[in-house]
Amino acid sequence: MNKIALISGATAGIGEALAIKFAENGYNLILTGRRNDRLEKIKEYLSSNFGIDVLTLNFDVRHLKEVETAVASIPTSWQEIDVLINNAGLAVGVTPIQDGVYDDWERMIDTNVKGLLYLSRSIIPLMKNRKKGHIINIGSIAGKQVYPNGNVYCGTKAAVQSITEGMRIDLVNYGIKVTQIAPGAVETEFSLVRFKGDDEAAKKVYNGYKPLTAKDIADVTYYTTTLPEHVSINDILITPTAQANVYIYNKE
Repeated sequence: MNKIALISGATAGIGEALAIKFAENGYNLILTGRRNDRLEKIKEYLSSNFGIDVLTLNFDVRHLKEVETAVASIPTSWQEIDVLINNAGLAVGVTPIQDGVYDDWERMIDTNVKGLLYLSRSIIPLMKNRKKGHIINIGSIAGKQVYPNGNVYCGTKAAVQSITEGMRIDLVNYGIKVTQIAPGAVETEFSLVRFKGDDEAAKKVYNGYKPLTAKDIADVTYYTTTLPEHVSINDILITPTAQANVYIYNKE
């Protein structure tokens, strides 16, 4: 019987790469996202190329009622979730705190922190009942070191790190592994979202060095799920070789 992984934010970037990686390795997938057309497209691709079953849930992790309704709709045969990957997240805006845009702050806090909490709170009881499971939270190097104009985004990712540590403490008696994957610079649509569609500004972020790819993150994430039951990787910080910390790079 195939294992089951639930991946949030699976419609692009790291989430899509995670879906492909786990599908390649025989997982049946529950994929969530806000863009239903993309969910259906990736479902068709994965089903036809890897022969797995895919269940899609179209909702926004920022809204508790949507999360609860979506999770309640998961059929009994899909409820033995082995891996939960809280991947949905974003950065919006690059302004100093005194010029911060309230809507940008709300989007980041609601998605990166509250969305992770809402989905985790809904899925953890299923894992507790089985005394088995693996929760993987996609954090960021920004949660470990703050950079100029990153204020609120860095704060949300620092929260992800703390929440991950708290989860591990609270769930240790239930045999549930909890891992944080904290990427450095990864070339996805991340910067395009941060710069609100400014393609030129987004591309400049990755000029002069070779950034990570979404596949790199998916490969490392999947590896953490392949270890014996008594082995748990708690935290991984992964950067391009050219990146020393959040703002020091070796650029050509």
